[in-house]
Amino acid sequence: KRMSEDLADYLLELGIKVHYLHSEVETLERIGILRDLRLGVFDVIVGINLLREGLDLPEVSLVAILDADKEGFLRSGTALIQTIGRAARHVNGRVIMYADRITDSMKRAIDETDRRREKQVAYNQQHGIVPVGIMKAVRDLTEEISSQRVGEEKGEYKVKRGSDGFSKQELTRIIAELDKQMKAAAKNLEYEKAAVLRDQIFEMRGILAEESNLPPWKIIKLLAGEE
Repeated sequence: KRMSEDLADYLLELGIKVHYLHSEVETLERIGILRDLRLGVFDVIVGINLLREGLDLPEVSLVAILDADKEGFLRSGTALIQTIGRAARHVNGRVIMYADRITDSMKRAIDETDRRREKQVAYNQQHGIVPVGIMKAVRDLTEEISSQRVGEEKGEYKVKRGSDGFSKQELTRIIAELDKQMKAAAKNLEYEKAAVLRDQIFEMRGILAEESNLPPWKIIKLLAGEE
């Protein structure tokens, strides 16, 4: 964990937009970090045990596995295959394993990945399928937001604790508008503004969750933007 923080600090000194991620990072902060990665606030996440952290994002184009030759639970054949899969959703996904030697686990992971790729390529060729990434939906969304930015700019919502009499419908509408502003800010490379808007969204979702008397698991999904 300390090494991930030190490595993140080193990359930051090199001018790379980076953040660390490990089990001591609080759940809500972790959600925010992953969301910032998707927005482009960060380009790199230095993670410990990403199998547990649940990094499964279409924007991930490169996974670098350090100490890949250290046999153990996190470097077993199955674990390596799962970690390699973190880049599988990107059309240009790549994985680099750093090691002094090729272990049996590494070989199994590489062989299995090659086997799956060959099978998929054969299936695609047989059925005339051209692989495409799933980034298109994200791009279409930002283009739609950009096309809607006509006339004068909309004012930003200033959020403070308490609903101030807003109904659930009004809170939902405000959250949706803040989300649009956040994505538009990220598209325009206004990352600090996007981060502020993100924090406002989290607070508004927290208010909405409190007033809705939701069970804990529902609150987590709401705060993660899945509801």
